[in-house]
Amino acid sequence: MPGCRAPLHRPITRLDRGPGRLRGRDRLFSYLALALAAFPVAPGWAAEAPATTIPVPPPVPPARPEALKPPVPAEPERPGAPAPGTSVRTPGPEGNAEDAKPEIPIPPPTPPGRPPELSGQGAVALTVTPPDDTACRTRLRRLGVDFEALPPIAEGQCTAPLPLKVTRLADGVALPQGATLTCRAAEALARWVTEAQVEADRMLKHPLTGLELGGTFVCRGQNHDVDAKLSEHAFANAVDVMAFAFAGRASLPVKALPEGSDEAQFLGAVRTKACGFFRTVLGPGSNAAHANHLHLDERERSAGHRLCE
Repeated sequence: MPGCRAPLHRPITRLDRGPGRLRGRDRLFSYLALALAAFPVAPGWAAEAPATTIPVPPPVPPARPEALKPPVPAEPERPGAPAPGTSVRTPGPEGNAEDAKPEIPIPPPTPPGRPPELSGQGAVALTVTPPDDTACRTRLRRLGVDFEALPPIAEGQCTAPLPLKVTRLADGVALPQGATLTCRAAEALARWVTEAQVEADRMLKHPLTGLELGGTFVCRGQNHDVDAKLSEHAFANAVDVMAFAFAGRASLPVKALPEGSDEAQFLGAVRTKACGFFRTVLGPGSNAAHANHLHLDERERSAGHRLCE
């Protein structure tokens, strides 16, 4: 334009001729970089270098209240370690002989004495109350049994708290020696004899009139062995039948008889019938101790087991 002055700078020519030469624009940038390097940089213009970050530990949590702290478990006692508060003596450098003596063990404390009510005669007096046999005695009377109550029997371990003395069974079947039995054993004997009366009329054609007994209450061991367990005789819970008495004929002893005879069949029949009333039935053929009588008792066994031999 007229009146305007042309700029003073010269147009940049391209110096791209030949290898190794910089272009004009690149050369200009190089000059500017050198010029800027010559001037000091203002303090405010300098970029602040990032400071090194030091990790800060997390805050400490508050202390746990005493009421919520778990109890400290006691340290297990080591074998041979002294009890707390016990002084331990160690031998000195001279090896004192007194320190080397073994400690005498302290005997355990004496247990308290047994109460008087559990000692001596007081302990024997603590017995189980016997069962009430009132109903059993009522049944005996209905069966026509003659009996009377006896005082309790106590001969060491041989006892019978409620014994009865039976003298006659149903239909006048006599017991000449009498029988000292518990009510349960007496009832079993009475019911069995009613069955024996039927067999006597059917097989022997003579009515049964009595029983000859070898023993009822006897304080002894089984099979008369002093080292054996107590027999049921020791509790008035057994009866030994030695023979049967009849009207119009001789009595029939219990023994082994020839098979097929009327007497042998009668003894076999009444022996089998006894197994329905007594828990133990032994006789000839069972063992030598019972070769001449029928042993009948009411011994209780587990699961209601019966011994019928």
